[in-house]
Amino acid sequence: MYTSVDSYTFVKVLSLLKSSHSKYLSGQKISNTLKISRVAVWKSISKIRRLGYKVQAHQKLGYKLIKSTDYLVPWELKNGIKTKLIGKRIYYFDTIDSTQNYAARISSNKKENGSVVIARTQSHGRGRLKRKWSSPKGGIWLSVIFHPEFEISNATLFPIVSSLALCIAIEKVLKLKPKLKWPNDVTLNNKKVAGMLVDVSVESNSIEHMILGVGINFKIDAPKLEKTLKNTGNFYGIGSLTKLGTNIKPLKLVQAFLLELENAYQLLTKGKHQSLIKQWTRRSSTIGKGITVHSGRTKITGKAIRVDYDGALVIFSKGKKHRVLVGDVT
Repeated sequence: MYTSVDSYTFVKVLSLLKSSHSKYLSGQKISNTLKISRVAVWKSISKIRRLGYKVQAHQKLGYKLIKSTDYLVPWELKNGIKTKLIGKRIYYFDTIDSTQNYAARISSNKKENGSVVIARTQSHGRGRLKRKWSSPKGGIWLSVIFHPEFEISNATLFPIVSSLALCIAIEKVLKLKPKLKWPNDVTLNNKKVAGMLVDVSVESNSIEHMILGVGINFKIDAPKLEKTLKNTGNFYGIGSLTKLGTNIKPLKLVQAFLLELENAYQLLTKGKHQSLIKQWTRRSSTIGKGITVHSGRTKITGKAIRVDYDGALVIFSKGKKHRVLVGDVT
């Protein structure tokens, strides 16, 4: 695990390599500048390479940074982020059982309000309704901790609001036009590219903490994943935001998403529900359509009319309006 609050020698070495503007920097100069041994320099270079950076070594000239990393490490994510709350503390794992599980372990600490837990892969990622979430390399798997001051009813709207934030970030950074499928899926060409879930801890009728889990198929082998998941419940296709082999990096998208998420969170805190729901509805592939909702053992077929103030889907069926808070739409 690497964090944004700890100091690492290899990050200082990396900073020197970056400041040399792709020119060679001798091991001795790095050693003298940072007051570390040549062995420590070599170990730092090895660690930098393991984290996805490409460093060229020349016996007489030293080291030169050729290419930055695609890994969403804390020092890269912090560089240029524009949020005030989200991302003050960042925890990065190369692999973990679930970012949601780790976030739950630290979430009771008040200083973790806005903390981000991110992983390159997850072995036991979780989706909605306790479903398994496949988390291969190339995706973006993260959790964000909140200590909100709004009412419990807002917690059910929050995953919808979060999917809106991601949709806006994708529009701005990748210039794509994704759609939003109730309750919290982001789709592209009618295939799922991202999903959200929220775990809430409630005490004395107020929210103690809330953890948003986000899974984004950024640059994955979608056909391979589709073969694995095609027989699972509520499967309707898996997509990838970018294609394998492209040079688009995930960093700018994550930074943009965290900013949009913070903006949406602030609007929700101020009670601006209708503004958020209106924006979500404009991008929705659900509202106005004939649908079937499976909620537990209940099945309702009708027309999706709107999303209510608390995130419930309002359906007109057989002359009556029905509100559904949890379910799968087809």
